[in-house]
Amino acid sequence: MRRGSVAQLVAIGIVCGGVAALVAIFIPWLPDPASRQAGRIDFVFWFVTVICIAIFALVAAVIIYSLVNFRAQPGEDLDGPPIHGHTGLEIAWTAVPAALVTSISIVSAIVLAKNDHVPKASAANPLKPLVVDVTAQQFAWSFQYPDFGKVTSATLKLPLRAPVKLRITSLDVIHSFWVPEFGQKQDAVPGSINKLVITPDRLGTYPVICTELCGLGHALMRSRAEVMPEQQFLSWAKGQQKQLGGGSTSASGKAVFTNNGCSSCHTFKPAGSTAKIGPDLDNLKQEAQQAGQPLEQFIRQSIVDPNAYVQPGYQKGIMPTTFSSLPKAQLEALVKYLASGGKQ
Repeated sequence: MRRGSVAQLVAIGIVCGGVAALVAIFIPWLPDPASRQAGRIDFVFWFVTVICIAIFALVAAVIIYSLVNFRAQPGEDLDGPPIHGHTGLEIAWTAVPAALVTSISIVSAIVLAKNDHVPKASAANPLKPLVVDVTAQQFAWSFQYPDFGKVTSATLKLPLRAPVKLRITSLDVIHSFWVPEFGQKQDAVPGSINKLVITPDRLGTYPVICTELCGLGHALMRSRAEVMPEQQFLSWAKGQQKQLGGGSTSASGKAVFTNNGCSSCHTFKPAGSTAKIGPDLDNLKQEAQQAGQPLEQFIRQSIVDPNAYVQPGYQKGIMPTTFSSLPKAQLEALVKYLASGGKQ
């Protein structure tokens, strides 16, 4: 091949590669990573992207050069000269892609293995991996902390730079847990516990999204992940233990309401919730009268057996029945909190 032709190919390749690189760099394809695992996944993404840009530049250069220099002239209908092939070129375009695919496979396998590894406590990180039980149900998330007296929260609270092991399951249908800034997804399957390891490395609040179509309220199945300094997290967890009784018979109704995600589905002005999936809890007295029951009895039954009476205009089977397993002290505190209109 003539030197001028090589220069043309190189110039075209540089232009095509430059355009592709600008598209890759200046369009925000990925959210800013907020965990070590997401950082590793981003590395794989850019590793593959660089390889793809190089291949695109090479292929585009050859195609554009061929279109310009070897196009058929008007009226020309002759076949091109018969060419047997080029053994060296065939070996190259087989060996190079094989090497590139192998390198992508190796890098991906290393990242997957590291992201699935749960680090042990060390001098640099004396906290043992924090275990959080993530439960999905139509149409809310709940997060329980076994290491802190089974404190339950409607938002995912995480300490900065501490390894976290999420144990994810579902109480009804298949859901999928995703925090875009954490870079990973995991299905929540009824009767199965799936693991996800996260080490948050950036303070902030990030959306928790269900990415599996799970029913009419799927689009509203959102929560938040809050990454905070370690001491702030410990203060929050111990404070929640204290509010929920810490093993005693006392409990805060507002804490039970907030931590069990009631605000995800109901409006209740004293708690600052405005959701519309379930009945308005500011109207409990009128609804109890319609059901022909005393107020506290009506509220208690609606929590432990939500399908026993359903307010007109709402469907059965929407509210989960799992709240019947609330500890007695927490159930009674929640009943009194709602019955008093949030004045407990």
